Amino acid sequence: MSDLSPVAWPPAPIRTARLVLRASEARDRATFVDLLASPEVHAYLGGPRRRDELERELPEVPERWPGSFVAALDGAMIGQVLLRRATEHRRPAAVGKADLGYLFLPRAWGAGYAAEACAAALDWFDGALPGEPVVLATQSANTASMRLAAKLGFTEVERFHAWDAEQWLGLRPPAPPVPS
Repeated sequence: MSDLSPVAWPPAPIRTARLVLRASEARDRATFVDLLASPEVHAYLGGPRRRDELERELPEVPERWPGSFVAALDGAMIGQVLLRRATEHRRPAAVGKADLGYLFLPRAWGAGYAAEACAAALDWFDGALPGEPVVLATQSANTASMRLAAKLGFTEVERFHAWDAEQWLGLRPPAPPVPS
């Protein structure tokens, strides 16, 4: 995977009804460690990373690259939304397309924050890189992610087996051009 260069980065913070999407900052580092070390967050993602490893390896400002948004609620990070180029995806239908990913702290689950943040990031993407489709892959057993994918307008392209589980690949077609 690679970032979305050459988009202008970071964009101005994106405000939704409850959240702010912004580039990461040094104050987010501890939350990144919590997010990446969480067994709950990584239940469908191959398992968490070791906290001590993350503490050693994460830079002072983690994940600061085009397409990586921090989702903040009342100023505090609760999750991350990622849009990156799927240059080495396992599925040919996804290669070269933008790939949407997201991670939210368990305390933020069930309140619609992921849907709100992902929709805002996709709106930004449509303006930054008009005419491009977006893919999303998730384990088919992850029912919450499957519901979110449908809500965001992704439709199934295929199911495949990887990482010892059935995976689902969805596609969101490019947004229609805005009439001038």
